[in-house]
Amino acid sequence: MMETETLMNHNENHGSQNEILLSVRDLSVRFEQDNQQPVDAVKQISFDIPKGKTLALVGESGSGKSVSAMSILKLLPYPKASHPSGEIFYNGKNLLALNERQMCQMRGDKISVIFQEPMTSLNPLHTIEKQIGETLLLHRGMTGKQAQVRILELLDLVGINDAHKRLKSYPHELSGGQRQRVMIAMALANDPELLIADEPTTALDVTIQEQILQLLQSLQQKLGMSILLITHDLNIVKRYAHHVCVMYQGAQVESASTETLFANPQHSYTKMLLNADPSGEPAPLPAICEPLLSTDNLRVWFPVKQGFFQKTVDHIKAVNDVSLSINKGETLGIVGESGSGKTTLGLAIIKLIRSVGGINFAGHELASLDQKQIKPLRSRIQIVFQDPFGSLSPRMSISEIIAEGLQIHQPDNKAQHEALIIDALNEVGLDPDSRHRYPHEFSGGQRQRIAIARALVLKPDVIILDEPTSALDRTVQKQIVDLLRDLQAKYALTYLFISHDLAVVKALSHKLMVLHRGDIVEQGNASEIFANPQADYTRALLKAAFNL
Repeated sequence: MMETETLMNHNENHGSQNEILLSVRDLSVRFEQDNQQPVDAVKQISFDIPKGKTLALVGESGSGKSVSAMSILKLLPYPKASHPSGEIFYNGKNLLALNERQMCQMRGDKISVIFQEPMTSLNPLHTIEKQIGETLLLHRGMTGKQAQVRILELLDLVGINDAHKRLKSYPHELSGGQRQRVMIAMALANDPELLIADEPTTALDVTIQEQILQLLQSLQQKLGMSILLITHDLNIVKRYAHHVCVMYQGAQVESASTETLFANPQHSYTKMLLNADPSGEPAPLPAICEPLLSTDNLRVWFPVKQGFFQKTVDHIKAVNDVSLSINKGETLGIVGESGSGKTTLGLAIIKLIRSVGGINFAGHELASLDQKQIKPLRSRIQIVFQDPFGSLSPRMSISEIIAEGLQIHQPDNKAQHEALIIDALNEVGLDPDSRHRYPHEFSGGQRQRIAIARALVLKPDVIILDEPTSALDRTVQKQIVDLLRDLQAKYALTYLFISHDLAVVKALSHKLMVLHRGDIVEQGNASEIFANPQADYTRALLKAAFNL
């Protein structure tokens, strides 16, 4: 009776139930913790998703976006998770009142989800065909030829080229964009009425991002599907959402139509998010131009072998005759899509993979040096990897992680190691008292600062930054960009900045190199290329990034 009354009141306030597909009312989520106070992750939020429309939940990491979305599907770790208040109505049914068997019928059938990281949410041991087929078998009873026809139809729908050749592929054999498309195909297998897209484009190239979002938009129009879009990228929200709910520390601080929110934000937190794009000019260049690092026709070709005797029949030209030059205190931004050779180029320069061609660093010809000869120079060229959680050992404390390089390159200076670690943490804006904690105890932005501190502690001349801001909130990205700029100005650091995020590249880079399938498409002064790109490929990247 109570549910019926609530629904009647809801209908009076929000139009007919036919218009609203999902209605969340005063939803709260609490997590019990052993011997500690429970955490209220979500506090009485309310929103509606009309049929055929997109609602965006935005906010920084930890704001409660994903927890709210997972409540809809009841995918939280119950009974540690609970709902002190709230109801979630889907076509008149209160989902929170359904048992597990009833929810299983809803999941993947009426309501589907695209998870944030397809590489971890796809099973590495199963082919693409088997994984999409599982959903069809569970909800439609499809098997054999009938299922395969539907799988090919779905892969074609989401834009996988040569779909029939991909049926037997495993997730690791696909690019990031292709894996995300497979996730979408799985989510769409049973023609859901509601699609929950949890950061569906995080860490994807700008051109792939645009393709994925346009794909979702066209599928929405074709299928009349509703979408709950969870993201921290407000540029995406502005272009693809109809309504926006802003969350901060578990609470809903603002809710409005997309047009209204961007034109006239009311809450200070919303205003801060809207102004969080990395901006400003690169750090000033030193008065004297001093050449530091260059490559001459650098090549990294991977052989393609076939047959019983594994004869080389072709090569994948990951890096093809790349020549570059960077001065001391300068930043070279390297941009391009996945597979363009950005990271391979960075690894070749520091001789972590084999290459052919010239590499000159501070007068030393690195190409002719073996690993023993190059070791003394390694402290002067450091690298910050894309995923700090993956590159920081979970078994080592922060102090031990940062000390590793010192133990290798300055073994006779052990008495000073602790002071150097504390200085490095201070430089990147972290409390030195936290050095005895472990990586999992830090946020994504803090872990990235730790990775920078590990590189910085050796006082290098060059730091190679491989996607150091991907998957970070815009506000945290802005902090990292400001930090890198300050460190560069202070120590005349030289950066090789690899990224697909052109807004970040623009804020940091003096020079720009655009790579496509291993070849240089365009390079030169960064501000000139951003203002007047010459190559069609560069123009396509800028259009996708800045909606030009």
